[in-house]
Amino acid sequence: MTQGAGQGPEVRTPTVRDFRVPAYVHGADPYAQPPTPYAEPGPLAQQSPPDEEARPAEEPEGYTPTQRDLPVIKRGDTLQVPVDPELVPGPESTEGPGPLYVVGDVHGYLDELVAALREKGLIDIDGNWSAGTARLWFLGDFTDRGPDGIGVIDLVMRLSAEAAAAGGYCKALMGNHELLLLGAKRFGDTPVNSGAGTATFQAAWLLNGGQKTDMDRLQDHHLQWMARLDAMEMADGHLLVHSDTTAYLDYGDSIEAVNDTVRETLTRNDADECWDLFRKFTKRFAFRDDGGAQAVRDLLDVYGGSRIVHGHSPIPYLLGEVGSEDGDDAAGPVVEGPHVYADGLAIAMDGGVTMAGKLLVQQLPLDS
Repeated sequence: MTQGAGQGPEVRTPTVRDFRVPAYVHGADPYAQPPTPYAEPGPLAQQSPPDEEARPAEEPEGYTPTQRDLPVIKRGDTLQVPVDPELVPGPESTEGPGPLYVVGDVHGYLDELVAALREKGLIDIDGNWSAGTARLWFLGDFTDRGPDGIGVIDLVMRLSAEAAAAGGYCKALMGNHELLLLGAKRFGDTPVNSGAGTATFQAAWLLNGGQKTDMDRLQDHHLQWMARLDAMEMADGHLLVHSDTTAYLDYGDSIEAVNDTVRETLTRNDADECWDLFRKFTKRFAFRDDGGAQAVRDLLDVYGGSRIVHGHSPIPYLLGEVGSEDGDDAAGPVVEGPHVYADGLAIAMDGGVTMAGKLLVQQLPLDS
C-alpha cells in the first residue's frame, strides 16, 4: 500500500513486483528474439501536426510532443558496467529505513549516471550497490537524446535487485519518454489523433531524440518493466512525480488510483488512449510563474505530502537560462543542485544533462 499523507517514515516491505528482475538481465538471454528491424518513418513533416509552430523560448506555454525542443550534446562512448551476480550483497538487518535519494532525468547518459551515483556513495567502483538500506528513486526519462538508454535501464533494474537484497530499495517512476518509447515500439507509424492533426508515435520518438541503437536493443523485459512503472509515489512526505503538471488529477484522486489507471491504460493497448496519456505527461511549467504555488497545493491537497519533487523540465528552462542548441560555443548552463521554487513547495531535479548541464542525485530532505 502506498504511504498516504500524515503517515510516518515509509517502512513498506519490498514486494516481488517492485524488485523482480529476470535472470537474463545478469547475462545473455537464451530466449531473446532478434532485434526488430528498424523501420524508417515517412517524411516527418507530413506526420507532424501542421499548426505546431516553434514557440519563443522566453514564453513557453507547454510542450509539443512532436517538436524537438531540447538540445542534444553527444558525449561519445558510454561506460559498460559489469554485471556479476556473485557480487550482489546479502540481506542486512536494519532498524528502520535508510536515507532517501532521488535522481533526475538521465536520458541515456550512463557515464554521468554512474559518476553521480558513485559520488553519493550509492554504488562502488565496480558499479554495484553499496548503500545498504538507502532508498533510491528515479524520477523517469531513462532513454532518448543520450547514447545508451538501454544501458541505463539495465543498470536501474540490476540495482533494484541488489538494493532489495541489502535491505534498501531502488525504484523508478514513469516518465513521458518511457511512454514515448513504448508507443514507438507498439504502434510505430499508426496514425493517432493528436488534437492538432495526425501524428504518430514513431515520428514523435524520432523528433524527441529517439536513438536507433536503443530501439535495436529493446527487449521484452525492458518493455514489461517500463509498462509497470508507477506514475507517482510518496516518500517521507515528498510527493514524487515525473512531470511538473497537474494532469495527474485527470487519472485519479489517490496515488493508488493514478498508478492503476495509467497501468490499465497501457494494458488496453489503444494507440489513441496511449497518445493522450503521453501528451498529458509532456505538459510542463504548471508550478512556475503566477499560480504555480497554488497548482502544487492542488496536488498536495489530493495526494498528500508537504512538497512535490519532479523532473521533466530542465532547471535552466525554469530559470530562463536556456543553453545553445548546437553546444559548440558555450560551456553549458550552470546547475549546482536542485531548484526549489513555488513558495518552497516544489523541487525540480532535472539538471539539464542533455544541455551539457548536470545529472542530479540528491538526498532528501533538503536543508532549505
